[in-house]
Amino acid sequence: MQLDQVKAVITGGASGLGHAVAQHLVAHGAKVALFDVNEEKGQAAAASLGEAARFYRTDVTSEDGVSANVSAARDAMGGLNVVINCAGILGAGRVLGKEGPMALGTFATTVMVNLVGSFNVAKAGAALMQGNEAGEDGERGVIINTASVAAYEGQIGQAAYSASKGGVVGMTLPMARELSRFGIRVATIAPGIFWTPMVDSMPPAVQESLGASIPFPSRLGKPEEFATTAAFILTNRYINGETIRLDGGVRLQPK
Repeated sequence: MQLDQVKAVITGGASGLGHAVAQHLVAHGAKVALFDVNEEKGQAAAASLGEAARFYRTDVTSEDGVSANVSAARDAMGGLNVVINCAGILGAGRVLGKEGPMALGTFATTVMVNLVGSFNVAKAGAALMQGNEAGEDGERGVIINTASVAAYEGQIGQAAYSASKGGVVGMTLPMARELSRFGIRVATIAPGIFWTPMVDSMPPAVQESLGASIPFPSRLGKPEEFATTAAFILTNRYINGETIRLDGGVRLQPK
């Protein structure tokens, strides 16, 4: 798939990794629909990208809301052939914290947004992509999910987050296998420690410590590096059913 042919729904598109992907795709001639719960940031993000971008306030855990917005985005863009799931929350907290066991709602909400939300948008997008005209190799669409290296080396306090991201990794291959008959590829990116709005709010000493923990290059990942990885997946049809770690060689320590 050529980038100037892309018509993509991007969740979490108002900021961070999702917005970086949107910027990269639009710069290469794509059309994008930004899904986010933050109305103000979403509208501003879409406006900054120009006529090729639209914003839809979206709760990724709402089945009806996602279905309606994916359909609206498809109609507005004149098609839909890509879904990129970047929406997510940290859900940090210990199983047994100082104030007692983790509230079940904390765990459930993290899984709902990160895992169930990704599945919800992916299946709504796939339902429309299956009707696309087949391109080269019979390709009709691409779904890219975002996991995390915490799916593999979850730290203390990341039980909920790691479980949710581990689920994203776990559903990648079976979803790719199932959707292959429709010409829809599925892949996942598992980023390490990246510059995001969350990291920007940390003290400089903490930021330096995080960067120093990464073997090479010893710095935090840049959102545009995530974006170019997503673009590589889109343009290379032989990437399917795979999770790609994007982490500078880091392996998370217990804490």
